[in-house]
Amino acid sequence: MKNECKINSMMGNLGGRLSGVLKPAAAIACLLIIFSSHQLFAAAQKPNIVFILTDDMGYGDVGCYGGRFVPTPNIDQLAKEGTKFTQFYVASPICSPSRTGFLTGMYPARWNIHSFLQTRAGNREVGQADFLDPKAPSIARTLKAAGYTTAHIGKWHMGGGRDVTNAPPFSAYGFDEHVSTYESPEPDPNITAMNWIWSAQDNVKRWDRSAYFVDKSLDFLRRHKGQPCYVNLWPDDVHTPWVPEAAAARPGTGAHESKAEFKRVLAEWDRQVGRFMAGLKELGLAESTIVIFTSDNGPMPDFKHERTAGLRGHKGSLYEGGTRMPFIVRWTGHTPAGRVDETTVLTAVDFFPMFCKLGGTTPAKDGNFDGEDLSRSFFGETLVRKPPIFWEFGRNNTEFPSPKGDHSPNIAVRDGKWKLLVNDDGTGAELYDLDADRNETENIAEKNAQVASRLKEQALSWKKALP
Repeated sequence: MKNECKINSMMGNLGGRLSGVLKPAAAIACLLIIFSSHQLFAAAQKPNIVFILTDDMGYGDVGCYGGRFVPTPNIDQLAKEGTKFTQFYVASPICSPSRTGFLTGMYPARWNIHSFLQTRAGNREVGQADFLDPKAPSIARTLKAAGYTTAHIGKWHMGGGRDVTNAPPFSAYGFDEHVSTYESPEPDPNITAMNWIWSAQDNVKRWDRSAYFVDKSLDFLRRHKGQPCYVNLWPDDVHTPWVPEAAAARPGTGAHESKAEFKRVLAEWDRQVGRFMAGLKELGLAESTIVIFTSDNGPMPDFKHERTAGLRGHKGSLYEGGTRMPFIVRWTGHTPAGRVDETTVLTAVDFFPMFCKLGGTTPAKDGNFDGEDLSRSFFGETLVRKPPIFWEFGRNNTEFPSPKGDHSPNIAVRDGKWKLLVNDDGTGAELYDLDADRNETENIAEKNAQVASRLKEQALSWKKALP
């Protein structure tokens, strides 16, 4: 920023001198050349931002977060080269609203998305929209206006697919290029021979799809080298079905959900993360690219909480196992290598203001964003969150099936160390001290009645303010 200010001052001084010695037309031509060079310099100072969003990855799937399924050396290497956060939360314990929170910087229910998007009839049944309104804020659109070239590569699931044929195109959200699955407005024909997650007829098979997304991401960065790029690399692994190879492929609901298959798919996804990072290095972009790694929601199945590292809950639950995710930030020379931040509390709706800060721009003042710019935590500062975090899931009594003890109330709030869950009719309040009880084993609402009452009022007031 300091260099850019110096150049602006130099341009002003030089413009005055040129106007005194050259004819007006020649002076203008010189200034245009200088201005163009200045723009290129400014663009060069903006880092690439690559947002890797794993699908249905649990807190305990990754080795450096305590995972014991298979080694994940390449994801672990990101943490060794960057900063690992242990208190990061998504905006919802299920895919569509979680992704909406990342893209918009707002709680997804503000845009009438609070469950996974499906058929029109299914969306009506739970009282939600068929797709994200293109009038919603989009971090891709904001970064594009700031000079970034943008791409979405991988799973979308914010509209389109099944019988929803009128979802807006990717360009409506600010993306220059896209490669996506069937759950999108413009599915890639190489991976969508049928209107479903996978089929044997796909040109790119299920077990090769993560590699396909990595290749497409590197190709995009290669073609736009010299320009600041924003890339969503959002694979649909490690979401079921887990199809590690052709010989194992078999159709049918409930197929491909074994622990053995999961281990192989997780190992392959880790390998692809390594391929991507090696590709960045080969392109000479490893030091000019911020890499963000996380997941969209908790796992399903969770193998008796093995995949949540003991956290209560899973996908579809507002307990920690459904909303607390691994989160790693790597930017060589900027993010402290090997640092572990166990204090700063971050959430998905913070991404919009944080990405704006990293990209040298600001969110629209009238955006009514729900997040906070805590990007200084990427660079070694330990920060204290100011606003509380809110969640909802399970409106109209729709909920993923959960074993006893994992079925959560449908509203939650976290403020400091306190987390309260409650049903939207005010019943079933549960209060936990997450500093002392990360796994939410002891409901202390009665012991801390004033805290519980205050948070319950906040949570219910927030819920009433939603569409």
